[in-house]
Amino acid sequence: MVKSNYIIELSNITKSFPDKVVLDDVSLSVKKGEFLTILGPSGCGKTTLLRLLAGFNSASSGEILIGGEVMTGVPPHLRPVNTVFQRYALFPNYNVYDNIAFGLKLQKVDKKEIEQRVKRALKMVGMTDYEHRDVQSLSGGQQQRVAIARAIVNRPQVLLLDEPLAALDLKMRKDMQMELKEMHRSLGITFVYVTHDQEEALTMSDTIVVMNEGKIQQIGSPTDIYNEPCNAFVADFIGESNILNATMVRDRLVRFMDKEFECIDEGFGENTPVDVVVRPEDVYIIRNAEAAMFHGKVRSCTFKGVHYEMFVDTPDGYEIMIQDYNAFEPGTEVGMMIKPADIHVMRKERTENHVEGVIIDSTHVAILGENFECEPLEGFEVGEKVDVAFDFSDVELTDDPDDGISWGTIRFILYKGDRYHLTVRTDEGDNVYVDTHDVWEDLDEVGITIAPKSLRVTHLTK
Repeated sequence: MVKSNYIIELSNITKSFPDKVVLDDVSLSVKKGEFLTILGPSGCGKTTLLRLLAGFNSASSGEILIGGEVMTGVPPHLRPVNTVFQRYALFPNYNVYDNIAFGLKLQKVDKKEIEQRVKRALKMVGMTDYEHRDVQSLSGGQQQRVAIARAIVNRPQVLLLDEPLAALDLKMRKDMQMELKEMHRSLGITFVYVTHDQEEALTMSDTIVVMNEGKIQQIGSPTDIYNEPCNAFVADFIGESNILNATMVRDRLVRFMDKEFECIDEGFGENTPVDVVVRPEDVYIIRNAEAAMFHGKVRSCTFKGVHYEMFVDTPDGYEIMIQDYNAFEPGTEVGMMIKPADIHVMRKERTENHVEGVIIDSTHVAILGENFECEPLEGFEVGEKVDVAFDFSDVELTDDPDDGISWGTIRFILYKGDRYHLTVRTDEGDNVYVDTHDVWEDLDEVGITIAPKSLRVTHLTK
């Protein structure tokens, strides 16, 4: 029998609650000794996934293997994992030593061995002289070290960390990032780390898993995730980005901002709608105006400690973010260029809205929980389920939900250089995607209106 190189294997994991699917068919393998980070916005399912690994919750379907053993029905204390929580979960009435020794005492480990293992764990986290201290007298960083020592003293195969640095101040968080990375190296065990902090993930991880809405968007090294994002969500979530609508003219030639640019991407076809991402450090301001690929006027310039961050408006109405070591004052006319290798082309996840509807009568279709008027229909039966398509730009939003035919909540905002691409979640759980020049805030409740002529109703394909 060939031994697997993976310490954790998740196959088709789904976790559902009565009103929501939190994890949707997630499959993931984690190598032995790897530092893997699960990264995503609040509510994406990353903590739920960690709790399934720890055994605090059970999956609705799918299988979890840890160390080659199926974990179905195995309680938390019998799993070869330990968890470090965001709030540390230390016992306030115990000192540092007793907090760390607690699990070993439950296992009835010999007293002398407990002492040796606790001292070794304290040394590992740099708290050798703190064993008799009251945990409530410790700083946040010191309490976090105690929580980690309590976890590693049990010699788990896997250490699960649920946003363990979120409660620390910025400087302490930076210090602890380096210490955790060093602990991982010296311990040689597998770390599975959950965070919503992109910089934290890029700094510490061997592998990053980016999640959104219960699904894995991309798995890769920090370099791959940053330089080769697979879609607009990943590009926007990981670092700063210029994300623009584009058309792949042909291999190695892409059109965006009303201009054609050479690139290195191939295999997208000809005249195919795509997205492009250009990192702000990859847009160069050049002195020679004649050599510039495009021009613009600096609108703002902010010093960020290492570089200046500038927003430049082009004559065609696009806004470009640039990070440069040199400052250009607002109002300055500048020329810009982008190298072919710095233009990353991505396939579009969608080019229009598609929702399932039901025919009400010859001029009405039920979608998004309400009855919408449509152009006169022929060849459909009342009660028939249909596919209803409409363009992103054909959705009108109002700031009063009662002013729309339906309503929803803005859940994601992506700026695309000259417009905003919004994800609006309705009360029925449908996503409506909207292109707009209006400025909205995340979690705004909005009314949704779609003109009858914009709805394209077709039979559902079997």
